[in-house]
Amino acid sequence: MNTAAETLLIIVSATLSVFLILLIIVAVYLISLLKRIRRIAEHAENVADSVESAASAFKKTASPLAALKVVGSIVENAAKFKRKK
Repeated sequence: MNTAAETLLIIVSATLSVFLILLIIVAVYLISLLKRIRRIAEHAENVADSVESAASAFKKTASPLAALKVVGSIVENAAKFKRKK
């Protein structure tokens, strides 16, 4: 090989080495970012499940609570009516 070809070979191999190192660094950061995103998604899923279970519990207790409120209102109105007499 002549000197021009050897010089070109060194330049190309150095450039490829730099790009390979940069690619490895970017891949490591991308993997860590994906792990963070996965953890955030799992946490959001847990929060959504908690909210869903709380809404379900509220739905189950809302109708008995409403009936109790109506009964309380009737008793209160009856007590007010007795006081007026």
